[in-house]
Amino acid sequence: MTASISAIEELRLELPGLDWITDEGRVTRLSQDFSWFSPVLNRQLKDKRADVAVRPRTEDEIRAVVGACARRGVPITLRGSGTGNYGQTTPLAGGVVLDMTGYNAFLWMQPGVARAQAGIRLGELEKQTKPSGQEMRSMPSTYRSATLGGLFGGGFGGVGSINYGPLGAPGNVLGIRAMTIEPEPQVIELRGAEAMRMHHLWGTNGLVLELEIALAPAHPWLETLVTFDSFADALHFADKLANAPGIVKREIAFFAAPISDHLAQLAAHLPKGCHTVLSLVAESCEPAMLQLAEAHGGTVSYRRTAAEVQKSNRTLMEFTWNHTTLHALKVDPTLTYLQSGFVPGRHVEQIIEMEQLLGGEVMMHTEFIRNVAGLMTCSGLQLVRFSTEERLAEIIGIHRARGVHINNPHVNIVEDGKAGGPLPPEVIEMKKRFDPMGLLNPGKLRDWPVKAVPAEV
Repeated sequence: MTASISAIEELRLELPGLDWITDEGRVTRLSQDFSWFSPVLNRQLKDKRADVAVRPRTEDEIRAVVGACARRGVPITLRGSGTGNYGQTTPLAGGVVLDMTGYNAFLWMQPGVARAQAGIRLGELEKQTKPSGQEMRSMPSTYRSATLGGLFGGGFGGVGSINYGPLGAPGNVLGIRAMTIEPEPQVIELRGAEAMRMHHLWGTNGLVLELEIALAPAHPWLETLVTFDSFADALHFADKLANAPGIVKREIAFFAAPISDHLAQLAAHLPKGCHTVLSLVAESCEPAMLQLAEAHGGTVSYRRTAAEVQKSNRTLMEFTWNHTTLHALKVDPTLTYLQSGFVPGRHVEQIIEMEQLLGGEVMMHTEFIRNVAGLMTCSGLQLVRFSTEERLAEIIGIHRARGVHINNPHVNIVEDGKAGGPLPPEVIEMKKRFDPMGLLNPGKLRDWPVKAVPAEV
């Protein structure tokens, strides 16, 4: 903790009606996310925590906290449900964790678009849109707990990205309402490309209050697991299914052996040592999907209709994306993971090459996704048998040397993990505009180092 006790006490005295959280255990929990997926980040961040947390429920309460912190130079770390993986919500300079989960109203919906406050959970948002036949375009596997603001601030893709690309693709986020961090906070509406200058920056350059997002037509989704004896057959089936224009789908994931052996809750449906393709396709497209599976030597080992999924409240979505990593870590806590991007048109070739080079040490898990240009490719969430940080760096280098892009999930600086270099000038200008004092999540941007907090107020 680095913020002075007097500063924190003054905040609470000035705003006694707010929901302040001071219990040390709760503050510690609210200062962490799933960065323990990385043994590197776990070592670096396990002892970092805020001085206090607060859970506002109205815009006026948010404004009051922000203004009071700005007047005292107290750092602010924004938090949704903490389902990120990079230590995004872990304060490096103490201060206040601003828990946005109490600011969670669904505001309105029209054909193709909805607007809600940043703290709404994504599962609740879809409950509001489904009766009209609409659903989210991109849904993370953590949708039950993840918030809309957290998805915008730290998310990338998810279930549905096979159709609509990552969240950052033009047209997926239409606008945001954001607050500046200064003694007299301002609230500003940003639209289109300007709004995206706050996307995936871990809450470092603006406090997002509301988001307006595009919606997709909802379908009754059939959930299946198709198993294979052959790595190549499974991968080619997944690629053919992803590229089949007449088959409506929401999700396709490829798990090379032995990943399926780490999905304990699905063990009854996954023969040991198998390669697996998980999919959500429209129920009307089942015959075409089965024809493709048979042509590639696949066996359907699990099948649930949309009605069965709804009745059981259990969905294969929660075995995709980084939920796969979570399930695997429960079986083998020595594992870690990578985040990679393959070249459209070369993705199958690259996946096979990486399996030949690193198979056994790096277990191939890919999610089919359209890139921002609309081309089909894969985003990798490979499992890694961790040995040393030096070997992990070598594995990352092997990927990059062969044209596989790596978003390094073992670093805690935005530029190092997300961008691999300096931030664009327009993003820097947004930071200056919305956080002129450098109080938002300090230490996570390379050009804004942690500032000393005044010892006395």
